[in-house]
Amino acid sequence: MSVTHCRRLAGAAGAAFLVVAVAGCSGLGRNAAGTIAYQTADQRHVTVSNPPVTGCHRLDAPGAVSVTNNTLVDLVLYPTPDCTGKDSTYLPTTLSDVIAPGARPWQSYSIVH
Repeated sequence: MSVTHCRRLAGAAGAAFLVVAVAGCSGLGRNAAGTIAYQTADQRHVTVSNPPVTGCHRLDAPGAVSVTNNTLVDLVLYPTPDCTGKDSTYLPTTLSDVIAPGARPWQSYSIVH
């Protein structure tokens, strides 16, 4: 076997391994890179780092009155603890929002992915 033939086989094996490794990682949970910072209705400041992109995420009680999205993905904020119902708010990446006077605080969020 020539050196060139061995290099080609090694290159093909390396490429095949890379494809398998990447495909194997695709089932792992992904996270939103960055932070979500919010202030609760009782004036506490909370920061969440790199939250998972799937599922509904509850905000600390009694809920958030302002939220800053410093992640690379958009959020949807909900006034319910289970990411359902009317009056949701879309919060794009790198922006902030504050509840309207008299509105209920946000109690959960989901990530748009």
